[in-house]
Amino acid sequence: MRWDALRLEPGRDGEPPGSGGPPGSGGPPGTLFGRDSVARTFDTPGFRGMTFYEVHARSIINRVPGPSRLPFRRTINPYRGCGHACAYCFARGTHAYLDLDTGLDFNSKIIVKVNAAELARKELSSPRWTGEHIAMGTNVDCYQRAEGRYQLMPGIIGALRDARNPFSILTKGTLLLRDLDLLAEAAEVTQVGLSVSVGFIDAELSRSVEPGTPGPQQRLGVCAGITARGLRCGVLMGPVLPFLSDSPGQLGQTVRQAAEAGAASVSPVVLHLRPGAREWFMRWLAEHHPALVPRYLGLYGGGSYAPRAYQRQIAARVADLARRYLVGQATPARARRPAGEAGAGGPPGPPGPGHAEQLTLL
Repeated sequence: MRWDALRLEPGRDGEPPGSGGPPGSGGPPGTLFGRDSVARTFDTPGFRGMTFYEVHARSIINRVPGPSRLPFRRTINPYRGCGHACAYCFARGTHAYLDLDTGLDFNSKIIVKVNAAELARKELSSPRWTGEHIAMGTNVDCYQRAEGRYQLMPGIIGALRDARNPFSILTKGTLLLRDLDLLAEAAEVTQVGLSVSVGFIDAELSRSVEPGTPGPQQRLGVCAGITARGLRCGVLMGPVLPFLSDSPGQLGQTVRQAAEAGAASVSPVVLHLRPGAREWFMRWLAEHHPALVPRYLGLYGGGSYAPRAYQRQIAARVADLARRYLVGQATPARARRPAGEAGAGGPPGPPGPGHAEQLTLL
């Protein structure tokens, strides 16, 4: 792996685990991490078969590449790899940067930036920091199961709150509810956008294609819990799976239940298959739905994205359904809005239903 030269094993060269100098020290030029990494394997019922690589990152606030069409420029990712094991996850390709495979390694070898909160507070207080919006959960899920063990997000949210820095969170995890008090405090002083990802409500399909996630109903329960607290919560319908979850009836059920959960908005994201995710998803498709393989090859033969006409069709249907089911009006709960911040409580500049091309990048 890229950090093999940094690893410190118990008893190696007489050094105890975790030694190696202060954060930010050590490591040859160009390494991802600033000091010795300690790999520990937990063989417990909750994490059986998973390996956590505890590392000290050199920095935590990332810059989004310039050509990206995303509506934010900065992100924080306390983890790399994800135990949610979604066959379609576009972030799978990033594991290849660490000389890990984008399939089973992505699901089971999780990099944990144990100094994430410390770095966030340091970087947010820098005179050079300009207070840009920070998005979380747009690469791998910051509330995946590992967060239950490492509890990095309370420290990160606390740092953002204290800096009054706007941020947003997208998750499939129910652990977000643990931090509602902190999120409510942050929403009193800055813009906070919260969204849950629920691409479809078919529980059987979910168990097959995203086996490590809480079920769709549990995620909608997170939306309901956030809304009941007086905070706004959007639902990202991602991904919509062609020929599996895109029928008018399926889309209607998902939007209706999102509205009943108090969703402030519903935005569709059509499946996209970048390198790394494409191979893993197509393997899953061949195993579970072999008759659909030729149709997917036809739909995605030209690249990573479904044809724009298909994306626009899905976006238009979801927009119609959102109007029919009065999305954003299902409960009387109102978002917390700091004085003078008309847009507080919602995602930063969320693309509307007519911007499916932008949404696919999330």
